[in-house]
Amino acid sequence: MSLITISFSPLRGASITCALLGLSLAVLTPLSGLAQEGAPGSARPGLSASLDALPLPVSSSDESAQPIDGAAQATGTTPVVPPPPRTFIQRYQARVTATQNEQPHWITPLVTVTPRLEQELRTDFVHQYNPKAYAVWNYGNSKGLEFIPEKHVEILINVPPFFNRTNGEQDGFGDLSFNSKYRIFARNEEHGNAIVTAFFAATVPTGKNANGSCCAVVTPTLAVGKGFGRFDVTSTAGGSLPITNAAGLGHTITWNNVVQYKAGSGSTWHVWPEVEANTSFYKGGSTDGDVAVFMTPGVVIGRIPLSHDAMGKPGRLGLTFGAGEQIAVSSYHPDNHALVLTARLPF
Repeated sequence: MSLITISFSPLRGASITCALLGLSLAVLTPLSGLAQEGAPGSARPGLSASLDALPLPVSSSDESAQPIDGAAQATGTTPVVPPPPRTFIQRYQARVTATQNEQPHWITPLVTVTPRLEQELRTDFVHQYNPKAYAVWNYGNSKGLEFIPEKHVEILINVPPFFNRTNGEQDGFGDLSFNSKYRIFARNEEHGNAIVTAFFAATVPTGKNANGSCCAVVTPTLAVGKGFGRFDVTSTAGGSLPITNAAGLGHTITWNNVVQYKAGSGSTWHVWPEVEANTSFYKGGSTDGDVAVFMTPGVVIGRIPLSHDAMGKPGRLGLTFGAGEQIAVSSYHPDNHALVLTARLPF
């Protein structure tokens, strides 16, 4: 490469023009030689091959970076990058995905309320026996719609359950209930695998034929969870606070603990065997001093994808289902041998 020196003169504009032309010649001359060396039959790679070896840029959106598709890069085709969210629903779903990606990706247990923020439609069916060995069907089990309106918040609107009794008592709907979650702390599997969430639940006395409570009740709860490889442990503790008639209803302190294991690998869904310990301590009211303890072995399968995005990856719509049995291990128990069936449509 030859060195071209241009000195400044009173004709400044002409001197600068000459300098730019000289620099262009100095740069383009060796590059043109590389292009000639890269012609067919040449032993050395040319300019086009050198440029092809440069890494391709990675496209990103406001939500998360989208990596270049490896298969498309290997075949030399243009990678498929999903378009950025445009509509309100697309932006809402993208924000929900980003929120859930910050927390562990465990499955929701059969009985215990998970500290993870979920967005799904859920219904449960419970077949249990009362102390006189009469069977009772609970359709719905106080489940319903769960959605994430804000980054750290989940709202649960639960449909009143319907009780079908075989002991001669009247059937009917139970109470309407709500729940809310505020996620205090969350780390996904790559950054700690743990979560801490506060709940605040409430029931409204809408039950008919003695299938509900006499009074409204609120229940604050604290839930924590920690993952250890394929295992995860969740623990929740809360207490009921009747709005009225506290002396008659008393208070119930509920303590639930769950151990789950993620079986299988390399698929978009997994089998999650679990064991729960569900304990209720009764203070005041007609059951003052009683303690009810249940062990609940079960299995949950999910999340099976029901939709895919433009890149062929699983979309948000899915299916999760499971079953288990709640077995009393204490002398006092208001019911026993409760077969729990659950079905969920996360979206």
